[in-house]
Amino acid sequence: MENLVKDLIGQGYLRNPEIINAFYRIKRSDFLPEKMKEKDTINAPLHIGYGQTNSQPLTVAFMLEVLEPQEGDRILDVGSGSGWQTALLADIVGDQGHVYGIERIAELKDFGEKNARKYNFVNITVTHGDGTKGLRAYAPYDKIVVAAAAQEIPQKLIDQLKVGGRLVIPVGDTIQDIVVVEKLAEDKIKTKSYPGFQFVPLISDNNIK
Repeated sequence: MENLVKDLIGQGYLRNPEIINAFYRIKRSDFLPEKMKEKDTINAPLHIGYGQTNSQPLTVAFMLEVLEPQEGDRILDVGSGSGWQTALLADIVGDQGHVYGIERIAELKDFGEKNARKYNFVNITVTHGDGTKGLRAYAPYDKIVVAAAAQEIPQKLIDQLKVGGRLVIPVGDTIQDIVVVEKLAEDKIKTKSYPGFQFVPLISDNNIK
């Protein structure tokens, strides 16, 4: 994994020192099913079951860089899955911050929690729920990051951002844009798009209350 991190630094995908340190400290292999652990250094998405993936490291690096997490931030991680990105964020925000994961697949929610416990984090809360609705119980958030592709930006996620906050979300069909949303006021946002990414779809599940 160390060589992969160095490659991402060399290619310009990893620049922020705190994000780089988190990539070195939080091992991807700790967040993969047993049969996938030996593939942790491959710069590609890896299957974690239930039709879901542990995202490509390059993509995770890109999303965290444009998210700009800071120490002390309260962050919502939508589609927390295996917990790797959740743990990276928890390492960055530190004990003064908190990361709230939401995962619609109960088995993956449990898997992600189990993986994160390997690092004894006290600043992670993972909830079983429909990520398209956000997680109002702990809102508002400084940052929200979404690990699955939406057809459009869910208004409920924008509503749960603090003014001055930032949302990073893939939007589109087969090939998606990563869209960065800045909340300038309660009724005003600014967006910037980065094309050429692929994610599993963001699914709303009305059976989850």
